[in-house]
Amino acid sequence: MWTSRLLAASTPRTTLIASAARTPRVACSINSIRQVTSTTTTPSPSPSSPSSSSTNTAPASSTSAITYKRAHPQKHHPTLSSYYRPPPQPSAEEAVSNILYNTPPPPAIAQQRQKHIFNCLVQNEPGVLSRVSGILAGRGFNIDSLVVARTEVADLSRMTIVLRGECEVVEQARRQLEDLVPVWAVLDYTGHKVIQRELLLVKVSILGPEHVLAQMKSRRTSLPSATDLRSIQQQQREQWTSEDEHQLEIMSPSNALRQTHDHLHALTELTDLFKGKVVDVSSDCISLELSAKPDRVDAFLKLLQPFGILEAARSGMMAMPRSLIHDRSENAEDESVEDVGSGVDASMLPPG
Repeated sequence: MWTSRLLAASTPRTTLIASAARTPRVACSINSIRQVTSTTTTPSPSPSSPSSSSTNTAPASSTSAITYKRAHPQKHHPTLSSYYRPPPQPSAEEAVSNILYNTPPPPAIAQQRQKHIFNCLVQNEPGVLSRVSGILAGRGFNIDSLVVARTEVADLSRMTIVLRGECEVVEQARRQLEDLVPVWAVLDYTGHKVIQRELLLVKVSILGPEHVLAQMKSRRTSLPSATDLRSIQQQQREQWTSEDEHQLEIMSPSNALRQTHDHLHALTELTDLFKGKVVDVSSDCISLELSAKPDRVDAFLKLLQPFGILEAARSGMMAMPRSLIHDRSENAEDESVEDVGSGVDASMLPPG
């Protein structure tokens, strides 16, 4: 305040009059600034009034998404821990040794005998099967599979025989089979491309492998027994261990239902992978059907063994040769070449 008074006393009168003339404009500008600030600081209308919200809302800026992304950067994946080490890349020598180690060994000498498939067309009359099997048994062959059924032709049956042995001995047996009167022909499909099919019916437990023995024993006791077999069945009852009975007793209904459902689901999924069918389901077992090649049937049985196989029946292998594919375009070209080559030159003919 004292400084302002000193300045006013020291300034001339003309400057004071000029400054007094300019003060109204400054006051007007200050008043306008105060009005702008008061309008910007007024509270926003409540959302309950739709008219005020519709009049005061402004359109969103086109760069609002970019601004949001800059304000919220993308999260980066956490880095791997320091103790993680990627698997080492093997060298060529290590890769070769690994392949050689995992290669299955060659079959034994007893298993190197070739499998032979015979398809016999025989007369549909009694005694034919015994005569055919007698010749093979006289040669010392063990028949792996034997399937006999009648065909669509009356009085004609088809017999598929699968056996293993040396080629010379098997060829002699084939000639002896052809010499039989009721045998029309013996076809050897060994080394040919054939369609192989075998039917499998298997009954598997769904209670678990630890209850398979108790299930099989209960099935034995339920069968009617003869007088001479009562002593054997009594010995079997005495050999039952209390552990199997205890395992069945301690299983609660909820655990049994849950375990049965899990095993049933696993068996159904396995059957679907092999393109099989579920033909019967009971409270403690499931019956499956599979029609495939014999090797595939063997693999399916091996995968079913951990569940517990109660019964299994195989029909034996049936075989039929594959049909050849004829290319008509190649046959047409061969015929055209033969026609061109068969032409006769008139200059080479004798006169007259």
